Amino acid sequence: MHYNVLFLCTGNSARSIMAEAIMNFEGRPNFSAYSAGSHPSGTVRPEALAQVQSARLPTEGLRSKSWNEFSKPDAPKLDFVFTVCDNAAKEVCPIWPGQPLTAHWGVPDPAAVTGTPEEIEYAYRSAFMMLERRIGLFLNLPLATIDRLAIEREIGKIGQQ
Repeated sequence: MHYNVLFLCTGNSARSIMAEAIMNFEGRPNFSAYSAGSHPSGTVRPEALAQVQSARLPTEGLRSKSWNEFSKPDAPKLDFVFTVCDNAAKEVCPIWPGQPLTAHWGVPDPAAVTGTPEEIEYAYRSAFMMLERRIGLFLNLPLATIDRLAIEREIGKIGQQ
């Protein structure tokens, strides 16, 4: 079975971009990941790209885009939608075709961190590691053998870890 996953954040410039890169690498060939924002910044944070590159993950195709791209008729059918920032979790989302399972996996915003270059790098690395751990837990769920309600319960728990 193949699953499509969308990661949402307000600006789609860091956390959701990193989650997309992690899922596309770790979840292949059973998962395709996408990311989007309610108010996309239009650019991907260089620190997020540096973190993805330092993990030796591909960065091709990563771009900041609106979640409206995924509510169009020709968009991929989504199986899962995860918000990774608290602001996006509070916003009214578009109606996603196919009624995907949704969960909130809040991750502190590394783009909001100020300080030394080392402190900023640490914030991005911490966000990346949190996303990587949650995605790893998600990928280990027996999706093909448990019912929708059990999956919903489990993906909600992952967001609290």
